[in-house]
Amino acid sequence: LALLSLQDAIIKLTSDSLSIWQFQSLRSLINVSLLLAGAALFAGWRQLPPRRLGAVALRSLFLVGAMLCFFSGIPFLSLAEIASGLYLFPLIVALLSRVVLGEAVGSARLAAVATGFVGSMLILKPAAADFQAVSLLPVAAAFFYACMVLTTRRLCRGESPLALASGVAVAFMMVGLLGLVIFPSPGTADADQLRWPYLMTSWHPLSTTLFLAIVACSLLNLTANIMLARAYQTAESSWLAPYDYSYLVFAAFWGYVVWGAVPDLATVLGMALIAVAGIYVATRPTPVQAPPPD
Repeated sequence: LALLSLQDAIIKLTSDSLSIWQFQSLRSLINVSLLLAGAALFAGWRQLPPRRLGAVALRSLFLVGAMLCFFSGIPFLSLAEIASGLYLFPLIVALLSRVVLGEAVGSARLAAVATGFVGSMLILKPAAADFQAVSLLPVAAAFFYACMVLTTRRLCRGESPLALASGVAVAFMMVGLLGLVIFPSPGTADADQLRWPYLMTSWHPLSTTLFLAIVACSLLNLTANIMLARAYQTAESSWLAPYDYSYLVFAAFWGYVVWGAVPDLATVLGMALIAVAGIYVATRPTPVQAPPPD
């Protein structure tokens, strides 16, 4: 999580010199190359093809939606604000589990969801005069990420981590290339597009420094996700949940180190409420549902 927060700090630092489509296509190309090299070195070719292509594709699309919303907010919001919005996802998982999957969600979990919602309102400050709609992007990212979690739980249990990682990398690369085709270069963009160059332009001049930053992001991304996968394979998810929220601390740390950004009291309180509510939802045993009548 420390590595992932460092990656996101690098992305924010370079977001005024790249487009999201350029970054995602290049990082995904590097990720795919590294995954193929790893499969070749460690005889993992049999783990690359998914068992259920449709399920892996759906999971990949949800994750692409989450990360596009997440990264789209990076130029405009602090890392702490973005992280706090994304980490609403355990609460959204609890709600979707009840609404979509029909799983039991007790009153205590609903109270935790309400607590997390209050925390998000403290951070978003929707009544403030300077509120921007872009502040909702991390919340949208949390929704898509929650959908990805439920899809993984219900449809992708039998898939290998390599197949899942490859599916995400390929999906990111395709979406990045599509963005490069659809949007104009900075030199031909109109005034409205130039107001949002990170989202609405395609290929920017790529210096050696920027390319090395993308390579660093790719290495950080793959290493961190392999570590997370290994952690969740060898320890109980409920035991790891409190550590998962350390990302909020690391995001605030990098925001201070790189930009000197200090979260205000309302943001810190909101982050604490989201973390406490999320940890409670993640660690509380799921209520046992009564069997259906014969």
